[in-house]
Amino acid sequence: MIELPEASVLCQQLNESIKGKKVIAVEVNRHPHKFAWFFGDPEQYQDRLAGKVFTEANPCGGLVEMHYEDVIVLFGDAIILTYCKKGQPLPEIRQLRISFADGSDLVACVRLYGGMWCFQEGTNDNPYYLVAKEKISPFDDRFDRAYFDSLIDQPDVALMPVKKVLATEQRIPGLGNGVLQDILWKAMINPKTKMKYLDDAERAALFTAIKKVLVEIRDKGGRDKEFMLFGDYGGYHPVLSSTTLGTICPRCGEPIQKINYMGGSNYFCPGCQPEKGAKYERRK
Repeated sequence: MIELPEASVLCQQLNESIKGKKVIAVEVNRHPHKFAWFFGDPEQYQDRLAGKVFTEANPCGGLVEMHYEDVIVLFGDAIILTYCKKGQPLPEIRQLRISFADGSDLVACVRLYGGMWCFQEGTNDNPYYLVAKEKISPFDDRFDRAYFDSLIDQPDVALMPVKKVLATEQRIPGLGNGVLQDILWKAMINPKTKMKYLDDAERAALFTAIKKVLVEIRDKGGRDKEFMLFGDYGGYHPVLSSTTLGTICPRCGEPIQKINYMGGSNYFCPGCQPEKGAKYERRK
């Protein structure tokens, strides 16, 4: 699943590999997928893109935004992007292929579900996309403690569990359940703890963990279960994931556990990340 760090890595790789290349052909739906999403009629992608030159790619939360002059191609969710130089074999199963004048190709495949939207700039009013473009990224210096506090100091947030606050409702676009695991472990916070039970030190630890963990994942080329542009996996090995379930926490020695919570798998250390709640409040 593309989240903020992977979107940033993919955009950097796209800018380094494809910038300045001209599109000569577009192939859509070679292998139809019921969870592949397009903008309008995908058969029009050829007319929209043919002859356009790729100018730049920008991460928008967990979305990869590619500019072909005045046309945008947007990728999101569980899309695998692969760049193939001239003569390299293409992925056999694919939902979108953009061919360039130098014989290279950009191929998009749907792993589970995902969007491959191609549209004239300014015509996509999808709120998820617009919010992702509007909000400040944790990679931006403007994402400081004051800005973070403005996101969580809302009347409706106090009673929400930390997972819901951080990984839903686009408060921090691109921060999803995948990268959340290590952020909460780093901050020593349980995903079920409600925001009102966090003291200032814990809020500060959470802010610091968001900034540091996301940068580390990005700088290591994405997570080790996510494909990057050249067919390789990222180099970041999560402390908490399905592959570390049952192993020993490197900080306290307790076994890593799993719970299913709010529609997804959550990994945590019961020693480092005890849940705080009403009982904790009464003990104080």
